[in-house]
Amino acid sequence: MTFETVKQVRVRYVALIGNPNCGKTTLFNALTGLRQKVGNYPGVTVEKKEGRLTLAGNSEATLLDLPGTYSLNATSPDEKIATDILLGRAEHTQRPDVVVCVVDASNIERNLYLVSQILDRQIPVVVALNMIDVAEEAGIEVDVKMLERELGVPVVATIANKGIGINELKESIANAQSRTAQKRPWSMPALVEEECGELVGLLQQYHKLNENSAFDEALTLLTSPEALEEHRDRFAPELLAHVQKDHERLDFMGIDRQSVVVEARYEWIKSVCGKAVTQAQTSALSTSDKLDRVFTHRIWGFVIFVGLMALIFQTIFTWATVPMDLIGEGFDSIGNHIHEVMPAGDLRDLLINGGLAGVAAVVTFLPQILFLFLFLGLLEDTGYMARAAFIMDRLMSKVGLHGKSFIPMLSSFACAIPGIMATRTIESPKDRLVTMLVSPLVSCSARLPVYALLIAAFIPHDHVLGFLSLPALTLLSMYLLGLVMALSMAWLFKKTLLRGAAPLFIMELPPYKLPSLKSVLLQMWERSKLFLKNAGTIILGVSIILWFLATYPRVEGVTPAEQLQHSFVGKAGQLIEPVIKPLGFDWKIGIGIIASLLQREVFVSTMGTIYNIQNSDDESGSLSLQQQMRNDIDPETGLPVWTALTAICVMVYYVLAMQCMSTLAVLKRETNSWKWPLFQLGYMTALAYVVTFVVYRVGLLWGFGV
Repeated sequence: MTFETVKQVRVRYVALIGNPNCGKTTLFNALTGLRQKVGNYPGVTVEKKEGRLTLAGNSEATLLDLPGTYSLNATSPDEKIATDILLGRAEHTQRPDVVVCVVDASNIERNLYLVSQILDRQIPVVVALNMIDVAEEAGIEVDVKMLERELGVPVVATIANKGIGINELKESIANAQSRTAQKRPWSMPALVEEECGELVGLLQQYHKLNENSAFDEALTLLTSPEALEEHRDRFAPELLAHVQKDHERLDFMGIDRQSVVVEARYEWIKSVCGKAVTQAQTSALSTSDKLDRVFTHRIWGFVIFVGLMALIFQTIFTWATVPMDLIGEGFDSIGNHIHEVMPAGDLRDLLINGGLAGVAAVVTFLPQILFLFLFLGLLEDTGYMARAAFIMDRLMSKVGLHGKSFIPMLSSFACAIPGIMATRTIESPKDRLVTMLVSPLVSCSARLPVYALLIAAFIPHDHVLGFLSLPALTLLSMYLLGLVMALSMAWLFKKTLLRGAAPLFIMELPPYKLPSLKSVLLQMWERSKLFLKNAGTIILGVSIILWFLATYPRVEGVTPAEQLQHSFVGKAGQLIEPVIKPLGFDWKIGIGIIASLLQREVFVSTMGTIYNIQNSDDESGSLSLQQQMRNDIDPETGLPVWTALTAICVMVYYVLAMQCMSTLAVLKRETNSWKWPLFQLGYMTALAYVVTFVVYRVGLLWGFGV
């Protein structure tokens, strides 16, 4: 096959594309480092990740990480984004100068299908043959030069998580050539080629399409069963009549229109692999197969999954203690310094008891959040997360879903927003909607500061079975409660509102590999930036507003605690207290719940602000928020406001309640309606209230309320 080279391209915009699990994200991180930004494509909730790429000669280009896809025959929003960008049809995103197609060296045949589709577009292409170490371990040898000759484009062998081949890949991108003439390497049966050629001519005649676009449309019209109905409003009647005759002719000749293109591509791909790929004959099981016998075992696999989660939570509490104490001491020092250098007054009170107290109460828990993302990143990078979905498929099928729905739930451990966005890969609209409705029940990282504050303050540091601490077991219980309730509500929705049969689940298990520490640290860095940005903006703003509402109107001759009760916040809290009293909550907890409707972690900053104002006569400032909450006494009853049962009830409420307006906004965009976000807000609030009420009453019966 030959290409006509016209000129050297000045590379400004590069797109990275590949199948899921081919190491594309790791390669993106290796090429861009810290110079990345993440957002959404205009008008859709598909994530857009861009980074700066330094090429040979210190020239720079923008690298765009396209959504993972097996094919350019778009069946979901993320696949459509990838196709539209490659064809230059995406608004606000230019067509790339060069496409880097990432190919899993251990699964070349399947990955080359996407490559063949991209080659048809006549876009300058560089193939990154990634994970060659995994291929070698599996006994697969690839002749890179032969593969390069057969494909007609540069091929660079890489091991992204080790940085091998990165410089060579950058050089190939910089030296990419513009090609205008390319003979398609694969061919269909003669009759199909004839009909396709006629359709290309008609599409160019009636609709002025260029040759590439006309060829794509011609293949769709010939091979799609629903083509005539779906495109009736787009194309000229004469053209559609011609397509109808083509269908009848091909069907009469016994040609399977749906599979003919796929078979033609794979016939060419097999010939390429036959020349460039050698598979060593071995009867021994691969390392991944041996590990899967344990990690995907129907019994031990589930036990290992729960054990790993317990170990993670145990480690989070153990490792995060020292950095959390250091951060707390740092904020105490800042507060003491402000107290010494500023004269007494509202401004000093605002800085210490308003802004600083609110932000410090949340930022103190940054180490635990970072450790959570460290472990989740390691599990995902090793390939274990796919096994977790496989293990959970047996359980998911019992509630009418399949393992693919568990992947968004796993994403929701970080944040429900990417979890909801991850449902785009689910084919069934009903299953997708059910998954979106229940994913926010999975405990996200925003709940972790709430859990950590209450567990550290009220759960004894005893040990269970000699090695698992009671705080870690409590944290694990909160995460399991969210997961169990998500599955229970999914079962209920599938039996009532969104009735449907459970679909079959087919999932590719990627090979196990050593994690890329750089990629994991990059993920932690992005999450910490977002967390600190929220602390410095939303949480700071809420804390300042809350300080004002908790300080005014002034009442002379009363203690700070009495002043708080007479403030705007105190009056509002006492107004809603009868509603939340059956849950064991007082008015201060109620204010925390209302304030945290925007974001769950605001509850912690709210408690920090309220208790600092209530105890503002403590000039030493030595009491931590946990100590202040433990010391809080109800003036009417003389009993502690907080007990272990109260703390557990608050945590249960936050497991189940929808306390995140951003999640509702994303659900609205995904469903294009306010119906389902409002339904989600209503059912989660009702569920949280009822379950918390039951937990509180049962706890009182068992004597846990004292």
